[in-house]
Amino acid sequence: MRNIILVLFLLAGGLTLSGIVANSYRLLADKPEGRLATWAYYGVMLLAGPSVLFENSTRSFRKKECYGVAYSFAVGLAGYWAFILGL
Repeated sequence: MRNIILVLFLLAGGLTLSGIVANSYRLLADKPEGRLATWAYYGVMLLAGPSVLFENSTRSFRKKECYGVAYSFAVGLAGYWAFILGL
């Protein structure tokens, strides 16, 4: 039981970090222009990726633009990514 709670805590911590970084970036930055801004964007997406991936895949699934298998894969990948960030 302790291990399950630990995994859920790591997932929640990773998703929280990802959401904070993604929303902070959206508030502070515009579309990246130039080489340095693009590399900074990629660096931010390393932390913000799970939140962005989960949001985009959920939007596509609700609009019926992707299959359930693809949505499940994207959610699983975002969950694993968030778990790694939570570590």
